[in-house]
Amino acid sequence: MDIAGPRTAVVIGAGVVGLSTAWFLQEHGVEVTVVDRRGVAAGASWGNAGYLSPGLAIPLNEPGVLRYGLRSLLDPGAPLHVPATPDPGLWSFLLRFAANCTWRSWGRAVRANLAFNEECLEAFDYLTSNGVEAPTIEAPITAAFETERQAAALLHELKRINESGMRIEYAALTGDELRSRVPQISTQVRAGVRLDGQRYVDPGRFTHALAESVTARGGTIRSGFEVTEIRPALNGILVRSTGDETIKADVVVVATGAWLNRLGKELGVRVPVRAGRGYSFTVPTDKPVPGPIYLPAVRVACTPYQGKLRVAGTMEFRGPDDPLVQRRIDAIIKSARPLLTGVDWNGITDMWVGPRPVSPDGRPLVGATRVPGVFVAGGHGMWGLTHGPVTGRALAEQIVTGKQPAALWDFDPTR
Repeated sequence: MDIAGPRTAVVIGAGVVGLSTAWFLQEHGVEVTVVDRRGVAAGASWGNAGYLSPGLAIPLNEPGVLRYGLRSLLDPGAPLHVPATPDPGLWSFLLRFAANCTWRSWGRAVRANLAFNEECLEAFDYLTSNGVEAPTIEAPITAAFETERQAAALLHELKRINESGMRIEYAALTGDELRSRVPQISTQVRAGVRLDGQRYVDPGRFTHALAESVTARGGTIRSGFEVTEIRPALNGILVRSTGDETIKADVVVVATGAWLNRLGKELGVRVPVRAGRGYSFTVPTDKPVPGPIYLPAVRVACTPYQGKLRVAGTMEFRGPDDPLVQRRIDAIIKSARPLLTGVDWNGITDMWVGPRPVSPDGRPLVGATRVPGVFVAGGHGMWGLTHGPVTGRALAEQIVTGKQPAALWDFDPTR
């Protein structure tokens, strides 16, 4: 580490992004304390689908999403749902998001995320080769559709991404070809796409393994520490909690996911982040699940999970701390049931809702704030797990060297 660089750091947020940043700061010799108001993987890092999928890490602000969203905006059963609310902040965010649902803005987000997509799996390999005891599993992701026309939309999107500079290997399949590979695909499915070179992981297990590695390397993780203030102090940055406890360090990283706005506004972070909440649950199947199953038309992602099937879906714009809404679970079942077979929908366990931090322009917020020594990492939307380790590595490099990596140029949190 540069002798003039930081020697101590506080990372606020014990999800995969915050813990990855802490781990890579340790690689540079920085002493790290991670604090979280609830604990490890308590936000969006536990119950998500677990895809490590550079081939599907597509920005949400694709123009078709706007058309789809306008049709389903107030439908409580739609995969994309915005409840009736007087919250002006939410409607302001949605207007900004709508303004970015253009091919130009989407293309910029694709190009901006290109370096992360190219390096994300290697970053996972680096972690698992150096003390993070959780496997990543290689498997194609099988996307299933009721019609060839629906499949053509994904094929067109993948073609656009390849034209942007990233190389994704994929193949179109018939319904029979899908069923020969994945026994859970129903006869209602008539077309599909196989994405090669993808992986998946048990996200909760991985995040906890990452936390265990941080502590094994000398780091400290504190739960129940809710930060209320970050301010410069003599020879460092002071972090204060609701209980009036304080921690001082040379640098601070805010990686609080969907709660980023609460601290970010005082740091000059002008890009709003909203909670695009996703739901998941686990169900038994009558046959082993060979790999991830993606149902794009109904926005549902399924993954092998502890001998069963984890089913994840929906994008619901509510407060990050709002309780689980049962009808959202019911809506996922209703939409996925016709496309899957051999699934015991009555055997549901592990119902979960997690707030994914969505930015209005499809680009995360990673880098320095207007307060010297304070950095931000968040706003990855649905791809915080896939991009968590590569984010942490790039940001740690910027923090210890003072030089912004090219991969972060378009993610300035004060843009």
